[in-house]
Amino acid sequence: MNENGKLKITNDKGESIDCDILFTFDSDETHKSYIAYTDNSKDENGNVRVYANTYDPTGKDLSLQPLTSEKEWKVIENILISVQEKMNEVQEAGEETDEESRND
Repeated sequence: MNENGKLKITNDKGESIDCDILFTFDSDETHKSYIAYTDNSKDENGNVRVYANTYDPTGKDLSLQPLTSEKEWKVIENILISVQEKMNEVQEAGEETDEESRND
């Protein structure tokens, strides 16, 4: 991870892929640190693929670890839903502002 919001990962084929960090957070519930990121590829439905792993926030261990429980996936899923809802609100507010500008 670096400060510019980018992450370089190596996939299972040994290819290096540049990813954008969406967010990081620490969970009081699981006592782990998480990172959510995307390679900006899309799935068969046109949705941007998002990945999540645990990581060491001290930087001593640079490897990403897989989520290991249904509880961890639920925590990530709930945050992603919340982020998506907030983004939709911001987008709708922006569209209303654009519409008001055109009507003036």
